[in-house]
Amino acid sequence: MSSYSGLSGECVMMKGDKGDMIEAYYAKPSGKGPFPGVVLIHHAPGWDEWVLEATRKLAQHGFATIAPHLYHREGTGAPEDIAAKARADGGVPDPQVVEDIAGAMAYLRAQPEANGKVGLIGFCSGGRHVYLAAARLSNVDAVVDCWGGNKFFDNKNDPTKRPVPPIELTDKITAPVLGIYGNDDKNPSPEHVNKTEEILKKAGKTYEFHRYDGAGHGFFNVPKSAYRPEQAEDAWKKIFAFYKKYLAK
Repeated sequence: MSSYSGLSGECVMMKGDKGDMIEAYYAKPSGKGPFPGVVLIHHAPGWDEWVLEATRKLAQHGFATIAPHLYHREGTGAPEDIAAKARADGGVPDPQVVEDIAGAMAYLRAQPEANGKVGLIGFCSGGRHVYLAAARLSNVDAVVDCWGGNKFFDNKNDPTKRPVPPIELTDKITAPVLGIYGNDDKNPSPEHVNKTEEILKKAGKTYEFHRYDGAGHGFFNVPKSAYRPEQAEDAWKKIFAFYKKYLAK
């Protein structure tokens, strides 16, 4: 028997907001399953190579994972160019993102190898997006927020694209929440992480936060200078254990 399970990965088209067909990357473990599902929401730099690697990493550990390309509507070209265009336009609208996430969840649950449970994970802006989606969607089974900033009201809250700060919707979250944060991060700052925890606790939500000294924003991202191997390895173990607890049947 091999020490590691096999997996397969491919680009697929899935139905998102308003029935739009958008690109996504889907990776699943080898075998018939059933497997828990995870929707991975990419960071502000876009649907890049590291995002696809993280999708495969989750599949390697037993989770059928899909990463929708939230900037797909911006056109074709290199992922970094598309991401730059999206950021210059003020990002993607929150309602659109939530419905794209809902579409990704539906895609996972429609697969023959699915066990029916679906978790969310998001990095950077994706952490903010999954927190928001957990409040807006009723069928989320577990949420992992990796250093998601801008949950509170700020000058980026364009009423057409960001109508409500996610933190104000905390009462509506029903899924357990895992937070992964670096103590050297500026967005979210340790103060904002403290405030988020305070609000989750006051609302009686199930949550656990893990904070890492010596780590800043994006400390999972291997090619970047922010990468912190020891902290990242420990945090990934926390994520796998969390998902096994809440997504395995």
